Amino acid sequence: MTIFKQEIKSQKLSIAIWSLSIGLLIAACVLMYPDMESQMEGVNDMFSSMGNFTEAFGMDQLNFGTLVGFYAVEGGNILGIGGAFFAAITAITALMKEEKERTAEFLMTHPVSRTKIITEKFLSVFSIIIILNAVVLGCTLLSIVMIDEEIFWKELLLFQLAYLLMQFEIAGICFGISAFLRKSGLGIGIGLASLMYFFNIIANISEDAEVLKYITPFGYTEGSDIINNGELKIEYIIPGMIMMLIGIIIAYVKYNKKDIH
Repeated sequence: MTIFKQEIKSQKLSIAIWSLSIGLLIAACVLMYPDMESQMEGVNDMFSSMGNFTEAFGMDQLNFGTLVGFYAVEGGNILGIGGAFFAAITAITALMKEEKERTAEFLMTHPVSRTKIITEKFLSVFSIIIILNAVVLGCTLLSIVMIDEEIFWKELLLFQLAYLLMQFEIAGICFGISAFLRKSGLGIGIGLASLMYFFNIIANISEDAEVLKYITPFGYTEGSDIINNGELKIEYIIPGMIMMLIGIIIAYVKYNKKDIH
């Protein structure tokens, strides 16, 4: 597992920056909740009259007067967008960095198969994503304890699972794309994550575009669905996990045939 360990080691600064940035931002929002709680009724009334804007972000079905509702919007947007970007950036650079940094020839001289390289690379990507989510969850729990509120365990763990699966899906797709790249693919990764986010907004606004929920991983991270139903929508998760697996399979096929310089 030498490659796996090296990948984790080389990414430790990035992991620390992204994990703490997202975790502390969410913690800051939670710590603000007691001061804003008395104003939440007015906020609910304001959002209820904003039509498509409210529907776009699923805020028409949430109660901002509760911590879980407040977290679903504030924490959900931070972890959703930040986590998606982090997963995309980490995965899109996984297989092309050796060529970009001119270390591919050195790596290939060692008695290690390309299949082993791919396996350890994608395991490192998924492990890095798990580390980020563990840090974020820790920051969230600590902030809730600090404001002396009851921890909404079921909803919180469902939120974390949904965002973890979302990040895995984006990472799997970007990992497959990474096998085709030789230089920087950051724009592609961030662009893909952004596109998925806007697909979900469009699906929330228009009933005719609800089919996009089966394409975008943000479809099963809707805070309103998780709070109101107490479960994740498996009909959206299954297509997402299939796309993730297809991306990983493509990475194996392409990288094993790739002319690496």
